[in-house]
Amino acid sequence: MDVIIYHNPDCGTSRNTLGLIRNAGVEPHIIEYLKTPPSRALLSQLIERAGLSARSILREIGTPYADLALADPELTDDALLDAMMAHPILINRPLVVSPKGVKLCRPSEAVLDLLPLQRGEFVKEDGGRVIDEHGRRVATA
Repeated sequence: MDVIIYHNPDCGTSRNTLGLIRNAGVEPHIIEYLKTPPSRALLSQLIERAGLSARSILREIGTPYADLALADPELTDDALLDAMMAHPILINRPLVVSPKGVKLCRPSEAVLDLLPLQRGEFVKEDGGRVIDEHGRRVATA
């Protein structure tokens, strides 16, 4: 299975998502989007394929979101894409592409919809058990 993850290795959610992909027996193409941002056309396509809007993929925390006044509801998707192109840190992560679709994987478990079955237990960095020893998803409260 061909899988691409737009990844930030400094992000725990992104690292957990990568771990779940590998736990399914898949070695993804890893694109560190802060070093190699997607083109505007590709980002626009990914957003559309994920069924999202440009606004819904904006990251606020730890970014110039407030300084750029991106909360303004009058800003168009084109204006928001311009901001993401100028400041890739504004692109929320991780975005994952697989033959089953495109998703913004927040929380990291969202990636499970895009993957084959898990091969064994998976515990997130924070200790949260996601997959049991039989490769089955653990129910959450």
